[in-house]
Amino acid sequence: MTKAEACLWKYALRAKQMGYTFNRQRPILNYIADFMSKELKLIIEVDGYSHLIEDVIENDIIRQQRLENAGFKVIRFKGEEVLKDIKRVREIIQITINELTKQ
Repeated sequence: MTKAEACLWKYALRAKQMGYTFNRQRPILNYIADFMSKELKLIIEVDGYSHLIEDVIENDIIRQQRLENAGFKVIRFKGEEVLKDIKRVREIIQITINELTKQ
């Protein structure tokens, strides 16, 4: 787990802090999701520097399309974003949860 993933887990997703259970490093289709709420069908990915490489970007697009085609909502954050503005990241996650649950 990267530093950014550990931060997101500790300050947002652990112990139902967002009102729903999230699991770390969950297998889904042929992938491993950084974080997933099965109940919400929500996947949260934290992208490090390797996700700036062209081949990795292309694979991320294909992966996200496949996950969305399987019925999941995927949101992505840059690792730097998580580390520098966890409050904003939490707000985006909460907005997404509200949209998924129509609150």
